[in-house]
Amino acid sequence: MRGTFASFGRSTAAAALAVALSLGAVGVAAPAMAKDAPKVTNSAEFSKVAGPFQKLFNDTAAKKGKVSDDEMKTAGTALVPELAKLEPNVKSPLDKLIFGDWQRQIGGWTGDNALLAKGLQNMLDSGQLQPNLVLTVSAMLGQISYLAKDYPTAIKVLGPLMTNAAVDDAVPQMLAESYASSAQPKQALDALKTAIAARKAANAAVPEEWYNRGNRIAYTAKLPAESTEWALLLVAAYPTPLNWLGATQLVRNSATNFTSQEELDVSRLMDQAGALKLEPKFVEREYVAYLQAIDARRFPGEAVRIAEQGVAVGALKPDDTFVKDVLTQARPRIPADKASLPGLAKEAAAAPSGKVALAAGDTFLSYADAAKADELYTLALSKGGVDAEKDRILTRLAIAEIDEGKFADAKANLAKVAGPRAPIAQLWAIYADQKAAGK
Repeated sequence: MRGTFASFGRSTAAAALAVALSLGAVGVAAPAMAKDAPKVTNSAEFSKVAGPFQKLFNDTAAKKGKVSDDEMKTAGTALVPELAKLEPNVKSPLDKLIFGDWQRQIGGWTGDNALLAKGLQNMLDSGQLQPNLVLTVSAMLGQISYLAKDYPTAIKVLGPLMTNAAVDDAVPQMLAESYASSAQPKQALDALKTAIAARKAANAAVPEEWYNRGNRIAYTAKLPAESTEWALLLVAAYPTPLNWLGATQLVRNSATNFTSQEELDVSRLMDQAGALKLEPKFVEREYVAYLQAIDARRFPGEAVRIAEQGVAVGALKPDDTFVKDVLTQARPRIPADKASLPGLAKEAAAAPSGKVALAAGDTFLSYADAAKADELYTLALSKGGVDAEKDRILTRLAIAEIDEGKFADAKANLAKVAGPRAPIAQLWAIYADQKAAGK
């Protein structure tokens, strides 16, 4: 039934009418029962009065598609008082199913959302709906309730549908919004997770909008941990450059204790994931943030590469004072910096602690020499004396390993990262998985 509720953002009346008409004529014959089960029948009271009304109903239904909507509404409205007279005679479950279907259809013709909802509820309460229609009718009632802002009913009706992988794409979103509108954002996120798990278990596609919806609900509710979680879920499922940009921005902007070192490794991931190749209007500030985190005097090679890349994609202007300052500081330093690399590696090997190896590893990584950076970060950890920087070393060791194609090793090291860098490590771990899968 995917697609039935694709327009759940439309006006209540229009969407409700679409719902009413989308089900068509529901078969109201008694369902097949086991041999020893009691036969499902209409009550004598209902049978006595239903026949005459059925004729009026059929005559009106025959006009559908042959008269204008206004004329159909008028014809349907004439049936409402007659329908009300029948209600005291509804006694058996089958009575309720048939009566509810009449309410549903007449409510659709007249645009009476309350009558439509009552009909759908009666059909469900009858217990006589054919199994393949229970999901459809439940989803319809949930949509009507959601559009009417009857969130408790929407939650009650839609909640049980989340474990059904065949549920319409819009239904979990309506349930999540019903929870969110009832000041229950965490329940909204749990509902979306249940729906996602059901789709995955059935090897069915999970809509990108479900992840976006969860991200927005968490962000609006000011739940930072959940916002980060949903940004990670989104980029893991849909690793587009734009989603990578959003996920990295959220992790960086949600942090209260990042230094330039943490911001640098977030920017590096933006670059590797292709986020910095998006339209200039999206990434101009990201190039500036990246260059500020680099420090052109410390990592001149990387500073020049990023500044020139920013100019090439149109995100930075070559005559901008900031850009010119970065290039002026960085370019003259590169020859001497590169010439010092062999000696730096020897010094790191001879040093009593891992601090020199850490600095050397950072330098080699900035020049994209992943193999040498890997060697030096590993040396820094083995020599010790760098406990305060352990999470930084593990993060950058993993970055080097990803560049080398050592994805399992990278994932293992990222799993050890704690503290403020943990969300950064989670992002890089997702990226490692995607690289390993050839994405």
